[in-house]
Amino acid sequence: MHGVKVKLKKLFLKATGKVKHFKITKRCKHLWYGGKYAGFYVCPDLLDEKSIVYSFGIGEDVSFDNTVIKKHACHVFGFDPTPKSIDWIYSQKTNKKFHFYKFGISDKSGFVDFFLPKNPEYVSGSLLDTTNVDTNRKVRVVMKSLEDIMNELNHKHIDVLKMDIEGAEYDVIDNILRSKVSITQILIEFHDRFFENGALRTKQAIQKLNSHGYAIFAVSDSFEEISFIRKNAI
Repeated sequence: MHGVKVKLKKLFLKATGKVKHFKITKRCKHLWYGGKYAGFYVCPDLLDEKSIVYSFGIGEDVSFDNTVIKKHACHVFGFDPTPKSIDWIYSQKTNKKFHFYKFGISDKSGFVDFFLPKNPEYVSGSLLDTTNVDTNRKVRVVMKSLEDIMNELNHKHIDVLKMDIEGAEYDVIDNILRSKVSITQILIEFHDRFFENGALRTKQAIQKLNSHGYAIFAVSDSFEEISFIRKNAI
């Protein structure tokens, strides 16, 4: 029944033209890494044991990160400033190649207010005043730009950058493209559902990525997880 619902949703979205901007323009092998609700398509042919993978937005699910490590034996660097996520990670026995940092990514570095979800049972908060957070429930957290994080960890290149950052992706994309950091694959969950003009923001973000040399190579069934690759990478 779930598969039928997914197919119907995809047909509806395509028929209404709401996902035309998610057009695949680069063909390459792609595999789904992670669980149903915490995964992304990855081009595996470009990964090996020397690859560097950044994973922003862990929540309480490391299935994506564990799949990368299992398949390629490379190091994965995970980031999440959410209190619940930090507590959960520290309660787990994680792979020795998974390195966790309790700060998040933003368009600039510093301490900021981080809003917690309206439903206390949920994990994911946001830097932004979106529909799923309570602005009266907030904590001060450390956020850093991607350039500052790479300098801190002494990385010159990222093979895969995964971002599930609850609506902050739009500002971060702008910052990444301005900084000209070197990345091969960028995997993004777009949260346009959180914003009144969300579809337009997503369309503009895709256009910016395209103009900086990135093409879509895979799209999830939900049309939320979009995978980009450097056009000249393969």
